[in-house]
Amino acid sequence: QVQLVESGGGLVQAGDSLRLSCAASGRTISSYGMGWFRQAPGKERECVAAISWSGGVTYYADSVKGRFTISRDNAKNTVYLQMNSLKPEDTAVFYCAATSRSTITTMTSLYDYWGQGTQITVSS
Repeated sequence: QVQLVESGGGLVQAGDSLRLSCAASGRTISSYGMGWFRQAPGKERECVAAISWSGGVTYYADSVKGRFTISRDNAKNTVYLQMNSLKPEDTAVFYCAATSRSTITTMTSLYDYWGQGTQITVSS
């Protein structure tokens, strides 16, 4: 079992930056692909970024490309999401997830473990 705990959320103004952290416990995540998802009220959960187990392959949703950066530190069993130039439309609950698949994926159904989520609210 892998337990994931997100931190770093909060209330910010448009244009601000935040860094989310996802700390894993129970098992090393060095062999897991990792993803950051978000879910806004009334909307489906969507993948905003994903990273392969080695960190060598990444994915970004078009809506965050150039503003968000996903990274991982396998020695610390932690994944990060650096978010710059935040917009009101980024407001959502952000979730960290782990997949045992060998390739990164954006499909929520293919992720095995999920964190509890952290709220990001961006005011205009």
